[in-house]
Amino acid sequence: MTTPVPPPVPPPNRPPGLSAEGVSKRFGAVRALEGVTLDFPPGRVTALMGENGAGKSTLLRILTGDHRPTEGRVLLDGETVDLHSPQDARRAGIRIIPQEPEIIPHVPVAENVYAGALPRTRLRLLDRAGLRRRITADLARLGFAKVLDPDLLGSELTPAQRQLVEIMRALTGSVPPRAIAFDEPTSSLSEHEVEALFALIGRLRDAGVAVVYVSHRMKEVFRLADRIAVLRDGRVAGVVEAAATDEAELVRLMVGRDLSSLFVRQQVATERVVLDVRGLTTDDVAGVSLRVRAGEVVALAGLIGAGRSELALALAGDAPVRSGTVALNGEVLRLRNPRDAVAAGIGLAPEERKAQALFLQRSIRDNTSLVSLHRLRRWRFVRRRQERALAQEYADRLRVRAPSVEADVRTLSGGNQQKVVLARWLARKPDLLILDEPTRGVDVGAKAEIYRIIADLAREGTAVLVISSELPEVLGLADRIVVMQNGRTTGELTRDQATEEAVLALAMAEDLAAAADPTTTGACACACACACACADAATASATDAAQTGETR
Repeated sequence: MTTPVPPPVPPPNRPPGLSAEGVSKRFGAVRALEGVTLDFPPGRVTALMGENGAGKSTLLRILTGDHRPTEGRVLLDGETVDLHSPQDARRAGIRIIPQEPEIIPHVPVAENVYAGALPRTRLRLLDRAGLRRRITADLARLGFAKVLDPDLLGSELTPAQRQLVEIMRALTGSVPPRAIAFDEPTSSLSEHEVEALFALIGRLRDAGVAVVYVSHRMKEVFRLADRIAVLRDGRVAGVVEAAATDEAELVRLMVGRDLSSLFVRQQVATERVVLDVRGLTTDDVAGVSLRVRAGEVVALAGLIGAGRSELALALAGDAPVRSGTVALNGEVLRLRNPRDAVAAGIGLAPEERKAQALFLQRSIRDNTSLVSLHRLRRWRFVRRRQERALAQEYADRLRVRAPSVEADVRTLSGGNQQKVVLARWLARKPDLLILDEPTRGVDVGAKAEIYRIIADLAREGTAVLVISSELPEVLGLADRIVVMQNGRTTGELTRDQATEEAVLALAMAEDLAAAADPTTTGACACACACACACADAATASATDAAQTGETR
């Protein structure tokens, strides 16, 4: 990795690294930050935590030149830096990897990474050979060579790959980074990609870079951070050393109260079968059968590529069914498109809320009423008063934090955007609601509210199918857990049977079986002993994965 330029010695009583001093920010009558003073020392990882709406994103935008503070200033190594734009911040060595990557769709990865600084020939043409050498070297240096193809177009990238492109942009260039902020960087990454990112952050810390790490995932924070700064309602609630605190203390700092029990455990399921799937086969799943009863919460668990989201899309009419049947309330459905699914009584809150669920430039009112317009129309015109009342009812019920239901959804925090998606389906009142990663990128306080909403839905008789990558969430929410691997179901667990180890064993069932079968592995020629050794090793790997609390 390129050795950073040694920072200048700061003046006396001024901390080295990146700092915010007395920073306040107002947007009209809304106060986003109030008197925030925080230091981000070089060679240390400072985690920045807080509920959605606490001011984390606003502070990051000020530190990286995207916003100007109403009051206060930003310092780098004790000297005030006047940041009028992100370009000013980049020239100063301050970088950010945003949660939502900005990718140019019709050019390859290499050109996305070096946009604005592409190598040129003497005739000012694109130097493709130089570009290839540069991207190959940087991919190898950063540890992403195996997970990112430089020839893929931006439009062909997965969410995880888009995130990696943003990371590469931040870490390449003529000015080495002196301070770098990661905003929820692992929300779309696989386990292998997460490990590569963590190794990279370790190298940045060792090189003396000030690292700001924003995440809602406690285990990540305690694994990476040297110190933790917490914002609440736009103010600094506390700064603690990671080794000297615990999750309960952080929750108290973030929400101002104890959340002794996030999950509402209840037994409200009836015997009435709402969803009955038999032998469902699509391009991505094969022979899947499952049932969900009224008032029951069923979780789909599995590793990345297990086929859970693909199954959800098929149930929502967004992927063609090749064979098998889907029945709702005893009636076999023909799901040709999402409109058929919505009309039948199936709702889907997809994983990528911004890309797949929300109209960001439209209001909370428009987004909430989208699938309920049939109830709000008179002739061919929408009755605006009733539409506004409907949106207000569910915004109040779900505690959406916004100036009014006329506010654009793009102005809301991630947690409040997710509540708007839920409000849409609560207003529609579907018989089956599928929630794909309902708490992705959501803080602990908003998680508790979403768990309450799921419990309320079950109590009202809705059948709920939840897909989650967080094992504690799966175990806390579900009445039953259906585990998938390679597009097939590998087992089912009741609430009493479910443990992290049991879920992981089913999620890796085929891998464990292959490891235990001496005919499938050359190293296992010695039947009994070697098979047991392989199985033990695979089980240990599964246990390590369980300890991260996350599967996909």
